[in-house]
Amino acid sequence: MTRLPTDELQAIVGRLPTPRDEDWKYTDLARARDISERWLGAGAAAPAAVLAGDIERITGGIDADWFVIANGELTSLSEPAGSVARKLDQPPEMDGALAELNAALLIDGLHIRVDAELQNPLGLLIIDGADEASVSQAFVRVEFAPHSAGEVIEYHASSGSADQYANTIVTIDAGDNAAVSHVRIQDRARNHVQTGRTMVDLGRDARFASAGFDLGGGLIRNDLIVNISNPGADVFFDGLYLAGDGQHIDNHTRVDHRVGPATSRQEYRGILNGNCRCVWNGKAIVHEGADGTDADQANHNLLLSDKAEIDAKPELEIYTDDVKCSHGTTVGQLDETSLFYLRTRGLDKQHATQILTHAFAAGLVARSPVQAARDAITALVEARLATLIQSDEDFSE
Repeated sequence: MTRLPTDELQAIVGRLPTPRDEDWKYTDLARARDISERWLGAGAAAPAAVLAGDIERITGGIDADWFVIANGELTSLSEPAGSVARKLDQPPEMDGALAELNAALLIDGLHIRVDAELQNPLGLLIIDGADEASVSQAFVRVEFAPHSAGEVIEYHASSGSADQYANTIVTIDAGDNAAVSHVRIQDRARNHVQTGRTMVDLGRDARFASAGFDLGGGLIRNDLIVNISNPGADVFFDGLYLAGDGQHIDNHTRVDHRVGPATSRQEYRGILNGNCRCVWNGKAIVHEGADGTDADQANHNLLLSDKAEIDAKPELEIYTDDVKCSHGTTVGQLDETSLFYLRTRGLDKQHATQILTHAFAAGLVARSPVQAARDAITALVEARLATLIQSDEDFSE
């Protein structure tokens, strides 16, 4: 299963990022290292099979052409109309210990090329689980040819009861005049750790619309990197993270505007309750000569507990003059006037809080760019919000 001797794999694990690295200042991968070392120490055994019922529950609830990667293994390979799919034995070379670990332990990579307009969304279910601590890797490349169009649903889930560390890389290449809509749903178990990197490269006049929803997991780090090296590209992406006791969710985004004109818009929202921590770091770099760039960043956070913590850092680096750029972040609590109004109408504090938090999240859910996944996302968000609020004794008044 492993491609390198155990000592070399342990060395890679030892090089995983730490809070001493600026981009990882608020996120410590000690839990990922611990799970990896226990798994390697036990012989790096293949995890137990993922329960079929868990796969069916997800794929049966969203109409898409599904590819399932279970514990790092591609369970089936199909070719939806307008596309060609094949296994990848080795991912391309990338910088960093996380990419190095992915390449060293990858079992089945996946390459999908889209040559026309897809009739159904592509579904990528990445699901992991075992009876003992385990580690898994996933690498998926989706390539959209010029003038093609399609939707991608990326779903990360858990099965089994043991500690798990999943490390995933997804790359999306959109050719000239291609239109790509993408959603990422993360609903891992609380004892699961995930590091995920999504890399997007856009051709001339290409369009990429994305939304990410982080609901579960114990320690989650998402990196979204968008490269705009051709004029006329439009990028729109949203993110919603809902965190409760014991969760740590970190979203880092980077958009490189290398040429203009081009547009990027990003909005992330978070609702935090209990003893948890979230991170949002949004960066847009407007390179020299990228005149006509229009870049906007927004981050809004709702803290329902004095134990919840958010580290928010919007960043703009601008090296040219003819641009329109803005950024901002807010951190606050529920509006007391609105709470009071709802309670005078007969609602208790818990139900009033549910209404206000739902309103805070509803806009991002409603504009999720993949219609086929919207009902499932709505149900998942509503269920997660309900458990977040029910877990706090302060809302039982």
